[in-house]
Amino acid sequence: MTVDPALISRLEEKAVDIRKKIIDLTVIAGSGHLGGALSMVEILVALYYHTLKVDPSQPKWPERDRFILSKGHGALALYPILADRGFYPEELMSNFNGLDSPFGMHPDMNKIPGVEMSTGSLGHGLSVAVGCALTARLDCASWRTFCLLGDGELNEGTVWEAAMSASKYKLGNLVALVDRNGFSLDGPTEEIMPLEPLKEKWIAFGWDTVEIDGNNMAEVLNALESLPEASGERPQCIIARTVKGKGVSFMENQSEWHYGCVDEQKAEEVKAELELARKGRGC
Repeated sequence: MTVDPALISRLEEKAVDIRKKIIDLTVIAGSGHLGGALSMVEILVALYYHTLKVDPSQPKWPERDRFILSKGHGALALYPILADRGFYPEELMSNFNGLDSPFGMHPDMNKIPGVEMSTGSLGHGLSVAVGCALTARLDCASWRTFCLLGDGELNEGTVWEAAMSASKYKLGNLVALVDRNGFSLDGPTEEIMPLEPLKEKWIAFGWDTVEIDGNNMAEVLNALESLPEASGERPQCIIARTVKGKGVSFMENQSEWHYGCVDEQKAEEVKAELELARKGRGC
């Protein structure tokens, strides 16, 4: 499927903006889960600026698509996108992770408009997504449920119980996206608990599965555009191979940047690097 080059360029530029806002939030809080937030930016941007059927003026609109950030520690990337889409004013994040702020390191569905599930304890998001998708089926509704998981999270047995359930109940309205950046907090996933062959695992569990470069906007958009009708009977899995710390040279593929901090001076250097990359791509 051919994706509009103008759309790709517009969303690539948006991805740079979101990465800069991730850095700004980290400075406000003094620290943050930088590596995994930076790796999944293209996925979130493609979803929220093109694919998801949502209405920021009606966060609980019954016909909206549901998005569950199962890797809740990646909220650094979600918050600025929700603000930019109009779910709440960006100024509300000025005290990010501070006393009385609704914005913590993990998202709270009771405090933040647009957040469908409070996440952070890994392994539960896909199970909730299965429940959402089942609800849509029982209500004869046309909306989809999307669930973004981390690859380290796939060590949790509940993920695979949910995967089996989705296949059993023929939830073609469910899409799992795996941020396959190859690292968790403790190091490379293939050293800690090997996941490969990952695509074959999902297929064996009854999911239609594709692998893409998750930091290539064209490939992300193409995978989302190629999803079959939600009325189908097979759940969909998109394994997005990404780079931990994407866009910041000294953070890329470094497990120590799963969680870290940058001061104001370093933040300006990082944002300058991101801007240089933007100009290099012709955004």
